[in-house]
Amino acid sequence: MSARLLSALAPVLLASACAPPIQTLAPLPQPEQVTPQQWAATCSEWDEWDKPAPPYRIHGSTYYVGTCGISAILVAGAQGHVLIDSGTEAGAQVVLDNIGKLGFRPNEIASLLHSHEHFDHVGGHAAIKRASGAHVVASPRAAAVLRSSQDDPDDPQYGMHDPMEPVAVDVVVHDGETVRSETATLTAIATPGHTPGALSWAWDSCDAAGECIGIVYADSLSPVSRDDYRFGDHPDYVAAYRAGLQRLRDRKCDLLLTPHPSASDMVARAASGSLVGGMSCADYADAVEARLDKRLADEAGG
Repeated sequence: MSARLLSALAPVLLASACAPPIQTLAPLPQPEQVTPQQWAATCSEWDEWDKPAPPYRIHGSTYYVGTCGISAILVAGAQGHVLIDSGTEAGAQVVLDNIGKLGFRPNEIASLLHSHEHFDHVGGHAAIKRASGAHVVASPRAAAVLRSSQDDPDDPQYGMHDPMEPVAVDVVVHDGETVRSETATLTAIATPGHTPGALSWAWDSCDAAGECIGIVYADSLSPVSRDDYRFGDHPDYVAAYRAGLQRLRDRKCDLLLTPHPSASDMVARAASGSLVGGMSCADYADAVEARLDKRLADEAGG
């Protein structure tokens, strides 16, 4: 072989030697066809946080992929999925397994969102990010908690939780800003109260028949705290709490979801065959505000 031909072939030979091997992804199992009733039969109203539960379609491209006791919601899209909440560190593996059972791959998760910044809902964020490479999206206050793994000092439950594994935050969102896929536009709703950085999310979901409904994933919002915390000592925090509840009341809310399924009777509604209807966002906000008012009255009377 002439020197001139070797010289011409050298770049090709070098590129071939350095090229990565062709990878064939292992086939996923056939997507599971689980009904809401089957999920409800697996889980009780107040269930264990890490108890595996089957995934099921809620409506359109929206799926439940969480455990029995902790919700995780997947909004699927051909160009990348949006996942809200990851559960605990152990629960994150259930979430990943459930995404696979639906016929999707973890590396297809494009954005990872949150409800509130406690370990039972975001403790698995680092594991999900490692498995998927997803962009982590967080409110400003929640972003600080996720990056540091430490509770926010203004959190009513500050000091009650063990540290989580820290995770990098890629995108910070504020009230009214959106995260988009080709199947849905999810709007962030600032709903501080249960934690300072809590978010709820709202989007329109359309199914194959063309029926479109408004879905809201409303944060836990319960006025729970450590023993020495008094909501009445933090009037600005209470005002922000009430403002978030009003934002929920103002949302189109055909179908309500919550980070703890028990908070919005999700098991009972799923048992009926559909989560559409039942408790509305206004009902939910009113019930939370009644608890907040009682808490403030108890503090004043104590």
